[in-house]
Amino acid sequence: MDNNILEIKDLNVIYKTKTSILGSQKIVHAVNNVSLDIKKGEILAIAGESGCGKSTLAKAIMQLVDVQSGKIILENQNILELKKREDLKKFYQKVQIIFQNPYSSLNPKMKIGQILKEPLEINTKLSKAEIEKIIKDKITKVGLDKNCLKLYPHEFSGGQRQRIAIARSLILDPEFIIADEPVSALDVSIQAQIINLLKQLKEDENLTFLFISHDLSVIKYISDRIAIMYLGEIVEIGKTEEIFSDPKHPYTKALLSSVPELNSSKNKEKIQLKGELPSPENIPSGCKFHTRCPYVMKECNETSPKEIEFTSTHKCKCFLYN
Repeated sequence: MDNNILEIKDLNVIYKTKTSILGSQKIVHAVNNVSLDIKKGEILAIAGESGCGKSTLAKAIMQLVDVQSGKIILENQNILELKKREDLKKFYQKVQIIFQNPYSSLNPKMKIGQILKEPLEINTKLSKAEIEKIIKDKITKVGLDKNCLKLYPHEFSGGQRQRIAIARSLILDPEFIIADEPVSALDVSIQAQIINLLKQLKEDENLTFLFISHDLSVIKYISDRIAIMYLGEIVEIGKTEEIFSDPKHPYTKALLSSVPELNSSKNKEKIQLKGELPSPENIPSGCKFHTRCPYVMKECNETSPKEIEFTSTHKCKCFLYN
């Protein structure tokens, strides 16, 4: 797998939604033929507007939504083929997720100690003393006092709750963690603390992260590589410095243009997006971005662009470079 911890190949996720009392359905193409490699020890960020499919991709990896086609390979095993309870338990020991909202991702009826203890009781045969030692170690690792184990989630601030959620994601010593908008629900003053904590945990625990966010300032600080997603498709991917110093896709340039501190140079090309993200129920033909692109050409309306390789790490789908 060439140092890849996870490989996603031609992944497609489709939602079917009822639109009337008569039961007619609409098809929502949430993830479209996504192929992506995540390397051991890196933080790969996925960026894009709300509704572009970032969180659906995360849920597909965690098997929280049905996948129509494609493969998700972890350690030479397609995890979409895992059906037995024991196999799934082994998978969830290796892969964990931190959800966006710490107010809804923690059970309000359970004390923090119970929340952290439960995965160990279900997935291991450790003694009570060993379990107590682990949960105390994890809660202190995320910057909280072990006395908080006796309290309920409502007794904590949003930042503290997200630290608890991070501790829960670490409890089984996973290799790979998906962080789905982990700071977007927090005050700006707390966001930096959580981001620094994730970076420190990556080094201390030898972790790999898939970091999902729409905040490019946060992504620039935390990520090693960035994948830009538009209407369920990866349109550009590269190292963080490549994406920020030499963006290729017009959509990437538009995203960077929307953040003043990232686009302060007078020489940088500024692109303003036209209109809103089209509905996934009505995906445009050809290049999905052509309805909003300032450089649209005839072929953009008719055919999907093929991936162009600029360096071994920097790739983009756009007719401007054909």
